[in-house]
Amino acid sequence: MGQDFIIGCVGKPSAGKSTFFNASCEKGDAKVGNFPFTTIDPNQGVAAFTTKCPCKKFNVKCRPRYGTCTNGIRRVPVKMLDVAGLIPGASEGLGLGNKFLDDLRQADVLLHILDISGTTNEKGEATSGYDPSGDHRWLLLEIELWIFNNLWTKWGTISRRHTATNSTVADTLTAQLSGYGAKPALVQSVVDALGLKDPVPLGEWEKEQVQRLVKEFIRQRFPIILVLNKADSGGETDKNVVKMLEETEDPTRVVLCSALAECFLRKMRKQKFILYEDGGADFWKKKEAEEEKMEEASSLQEPDEKLDGRLDKIRDMVLFRYGSTGVQSAVNRAVDTLGLLAVYPVRNIAHFGGDRNGEGAFPECVLVRPGTTVRGLAKILHEDIEKHFLYAEGADGRRLGEDEVLTEATNVIRFVTDRKELE
Repeated sequence: MGQDFIIGCVGKPSAGKSTFFNASCEKGDAKVGNFPFTTIDPNQGVAAFTTKCPCKKFNVKCRPRYGTCTNGIRRVPVKMLDVAGLIPGASEGLGLGNKFLDDLRQADVLLHILDISGTTNEKGEATSGYDPSGDHRWLLLEIELWIFNNLWTKWGTISRRHTATNSTVADTLTAQLSGYGAKPALVQSVVDALGLKDPVPLGEWEKEQVQRLVKEFIRQRFPIILVLNKADSGGETDKNVVKMLEETEDPTRVVLCSALAECFLRKMRKQKFILYEDGGADFWKKKEAEEEKMEEASSLQEPDEKLDGRLDKIRDMVLFRYGSTGVQSAVNRAVDTLGLLAVYPVRNIAHFGGDRNGEGAFPECVLVRPGTTVRGLAKILHEDIEKHFLYAEGADGRRLGEDEVLTEATNVIRFVTDRKELE
């Protein structure tokens, strides 16, 4: 049921991609090492996007079929892909570039994991004093060269067929760009952004025009969040962070992060040294939990002096400085960038899919793209629901038009069909 959205973790070797992957996924098991090409094959996992669950608003107890809900915060599963490391020259086949770029087409949005400490060079080799500000530029350049080279080598054939078939420019470009995961609507958006109006004489285009096309396509097809990893490393890290922020056009797409700190906090929680919520702003050790009279305090054990010092350092250098480890923030930012909406289909409005006591409500949560209509959601959920659709109603009992676009105000929805078993 629903749609799969994939967040791709990209970047050079040893930037901390696999550590971030392990920190963000429930059962992250990517092989981690401090040398290039640790990740040879794509690693897939399941991360979680956090959003407010309607259970609080309607005063019921939910029971998610997938993910979890704690204190009204729903953790909605999303797929994550950690792909092979990229180095300059990947578009020419250097390193594992061809495999990286081939895997890249699976992703809907990218998290570019950058080693902001400056302790790994462009090839992922250990060094010192490296300026990481150029890493994002050459990542974009390699993606641009990959797509441009594929198009330009056959541009003559493309333009001749375009003219012979009298096709629209959108149709011609869709045929060429669909291999990169592009849908017709996205290609049309690119065409509109470039101000292209039919008929377009593609045979007269120079390299610069094709390059401009590729740049705009990448901007729309691969939205990127910059994850400045190892932000707690000291040295020249702060200087590198400032430089990255100054050079970034949209600072809202930058997240400061310490994936290693998140991994450590989760390990400490598992070993019963702390109470901690994934992506939280703080944690509680045993004495702190007892002072707050937390029920779980009795289950905790006291850390030794060494562990206590490491926990305090993470609290001071990461949580207090940045508000969190940044891992959950990066995942949320990726989903928000896509504009995805969390929708809760229910079997009944009276109890929201639960029993008469309000237990087990809102079992399903589906992420949908912006602009999704009521009838469109029915098809996403199951083709039979769309086929046998009669009407839909919102949480207030109001009937929703089948062409009505879903919003946060209408994200709780019940479908009525001519087959009761589908409701």
